[in-house]
Amino acid sequence: MYLYAKIFHLVGMVSWMAGLFYLPRLFVYHAEAQQRTDSTRDILTAQYTIMQQRLLGIITTPAMLMTWLGGLTMVGHNTALLSQRWFIVKLVLLVALSGYHGWMSGVVRKLARGDHVMTGDRFRIMNEVPTIALVLIVTYAVLRDSVGLLFGALVAAGLTVLLGIGIQLYGVVRRRGEAKRA
Repeated sequence: MYLYAKIFHLVGMVSWMAGLFYLPRLFVYHAEAQQRTDSTRDILTAQYTIMQQRLLGIITTPAMLMTWLGGLTMVGHNTALLSQRWFIVKLVLLVALSGYHGWMSGVVRKLARGDHVMTGDRFRIMNEVPTIALVLIVTYAVLRDSVGLLFGALVAAGLTVLLGIGIQLYGVVRRRGEAKRA
């Protein structure tokens, strides 16, 4: 049963992460659509709203529940996991990622109402949250207690800096391309 729960957990995790990666990208497009002309803005906003609601409701939320159910089943079959430091760190990160998922659910509702939540650039930054969490979770799950908390924090800090630099460079290139097209 443990191995089947693990399969369920891993398939759920991959699907959940796909949703967590793609949903903020849709938020970027949705926010940027607000800068378009009225007819184009209305068409794009309606389309992005449908896409966000379906991605969240049909894929991302069920995959999150699948991840948690598979994981909790594994813990039920191996309660010794609860005494291992790496697992506690992973659990804390999963709770944080679930909170991020909840925040994104709220953003979907706000955007559907037409509320301005944040700019496309801010959403691009928020798009990196699941990447950082994934790297840390996989690092701790694979290396287990052979990696210290400090190492994990350094990995997260380094990744955050690299992602920040990448986002800034992408922004410069994107703005230059827009300027050339204008």
